Amino acid sequence: MSGKVVYRDSRVALEVLELVGRDGSTKTKAVLRHPGAVVILPLLDDGRVVLIENRRVALGATLLELPAGTLEGDEAPIDQAARELREETGYVASAIEPLLSFYASPGICDERMHGFVARGLVAGTQELDPTEEIAVAVRTWDEVMRAIRDGGLVDGKSLALLLYWDRFGT
Repeated sequence: MSGKVVYRDSRVALEVLELVGRDGSTKTKAVLRHPGAVVILPLLDDGRVVLIENRRVALGATLLELPAGTLEGDEAPIDQAARELREETGYVASAIEPLLSFYASPGICDERMHGFVARGLVAGTQELDPTEEIAVAVRTWDEVMRAIRDGGLVDGKSLALLLYWDRFGT
């Protein structure tokens, strides 16, 4: 199904579709076309989690999140995950493993998120883009679960990966 692209930038496109209902009626729907993204669960050897405090312009707020990033070019998701981890946190992982993939918001967007766990972390220096405002925030697993329970961690991709790991991780 294709429609008319009404906006495009270097990462996303907004496409307007014309849908025909079962009764023959028509309706327009805007869909955000997205190349996909990665989200990483960085685990330190002592079990603590490397999170970030990320300034989100769309919300006018800083959120507690896992490091993540939009897929770029032909880069494989696992390579993108390693790069985003290094850029946003400064940590380099000796091992990165895929965990799950999911759609972030399928009612309005085709973005597929690829989740990874990163271990064997070695601290380094962040490599932020000039417009990024990101601080590293290391937390114990109990602190992370409390932040989820108490509403201090509300980022959907982070919730999905953290709760998946809490239930199925090894």
